This record gives sequence, structure tokens and C-alpha cells, in this order.
Amino acid sequence: MSTVSKSGSGGWRRRLRTLTGPRDRDQLLDSLREAQQHGLLDADAYTMLEGVLQVADLQARDIMVPRDQMVCVRRDDPPPRVLSAVIDSGHSRYPVLQDDGEQIGGILLAKDLLRLFALAPGQPFDIAPCIRAAVFVPETKRVNMLLKEFRLNRFHMAIVVDEYGGIAGLVTIEDVIEEIIGEIDDEYDVADEANIRSEGERQYFVRGATPIDEFNEFFACTLPEDEFDTVAGLVSHQFGRMPRRGESVTLEGIEFRVVRADRRRIETLRVVPPEPAVDDADAAGSGVDSG
Repeated sequence: MSTVSKSGSGGWRRRLRTLTGPRDRDQLLDSLREAQQHGLLDADAYTMLEGVLQVADLQARDIMVPRDQMVCVRRDDPPPRVLSAVIDSGHSRYPVLQDDGEQIGGILLAKDLLRLFALAPGQPFDIAPCIRAAVFVPETKRVNMLLKEFRLNRFHMAIVVDEYGGIAGLVTIEDVIEEIIGEIDDEYDVADEANIRSEGERQYFVRGATPIDEFNEFFACTLPEDEFDTVAGLVSHQFGRMPRRGESVTLEGIEFRVVRADRRRIETLRVVPPEPAVDDADAAGSGVDSG
């Protein structure tokens, strides 16, 4: 009798655990969030676990750098043009365009280019021996499977193609990892905790978390401050959704282009304010001087 009672008790306990445990991903996230609120997980650990769960829902096209934002070189580019692309962008890998400019013929590593200049000074410039094979993936490729292929095959960049075989963009292993652990510092990050950083004439990198009142003061503009606290919130509202990298919107003549974003937030924007208006008096004075 007691044996039956123990067996029945154990069965009910197992059923109770099944009933009270998370039954889908949303409930699991709620449980993790509750654990974080009670101090069982720190904020970084919770963010990574959330990223791991959500990355399976993403496709390559969701995190890729769009084609119009890709920094490429051509197989027949002269040395100054190739070096300019490498120095200005600061990337470590570059898609190499074929002569028609429409197809990718391979990948050029900046370290191979450096070796070419260091070991063959004065020799005719030819990047052909340095070009490595490119990896192509469909834009519907699941990001978690892409990460597995990155690791197993030990490559760091893949060219994303659309259903017609055209180049849609590129994705790197860093892009995938950032979906899990958050942003990794790179050349687009605003340094020294500054929210706004100048990157040349009329071009700035701005953190998405920059308060709108700070932005207005810096750029002497009047973006609305009543509905949203941050620049990211205002820009996202203009799209009506979370924008992808490379997408842009113009507000009060100011162009906001998304440089870094995921499905949850905009991290960094490239901002280009309008050209300053020419004062009538200055224009007239300039005309007098020229005459």
C-alpha cells in the first residue's frame, strides 16, 4: 500500500513540475527575467541568454550589411584606390568585385595586402594572388546555423545572396556574435563615453541612447522632446518599426542613417546635418569682392 502511495506521490510531483515549468519560449524568457530581477542572473548574463534564444528566429538578411553599405574593392583597382578603401574603413576583409562590378570574385584580407606591399616593394601591383574564396549563403539562412558554419569551417565573412543569385549584402561572424552578447566596440563606436562624435565635415556618429535635448543643443535644432527621450526612440518611431542597418530617415533636414542596430534597439547612427544657409549679407559681400 505504501509503495503505491509513494509511486503516486512521485507521479504527482513530476506532473506538478511539468505544469509549473515554462512551456514555451516566452514563458522561459519570463522565468529568466524574474531570475535576473531576484539577483540570480546579472544583466549581462540575462542579455546573452535572451540573445541565444532569439537568434534562432533571425535570418541572414535580418543582420546583414546591405549591399549599398558594403566596402568593396575591384580586382583591377590601382594601389591608391585599394589603400584608400582599407584606410578609410578600417575593416579586415573586403569583397572583391569582378570586372563587371556585379559579381563577387573573392575576399581580400587587409593583412594579405600588407604582406604584398612589404614583401614585394617596387613590383607590379596585383591583388589576384591574395584573393581568397568567398562563401555565399542565401538571405533566408538561419543565423544560428550560420554561426555553426562559421565555427566549423573557420571563415569570418559570408556574402548574402537573394533568391535570384544577386548580391544582397554581407554578414560577418562578429555580426552574429553581437546578436548574442551585444555590441562589440569597433570603428563606429563613439569613444570616451561621448554621445556625439565628429567624423569629418558635416558627419557625426551619435549613440542611439543620446537624449534628444542634448542632441538639440549640440546641433542647434528643435527635434520634439515630448514623446521620446532618446534619438533612437524618435528615429524608430519615424520608421514605425525597428530599422535595419543602412536605412535612413531625414528629420528637420538632418539625415539619420542606422549604422548599428539589432531587433531590440538602435545602437549607433551616422548623422549628417544640413549645409548651413549662406547669409544674404555675406553673399552680397562676396559678390562685391569678386567684382
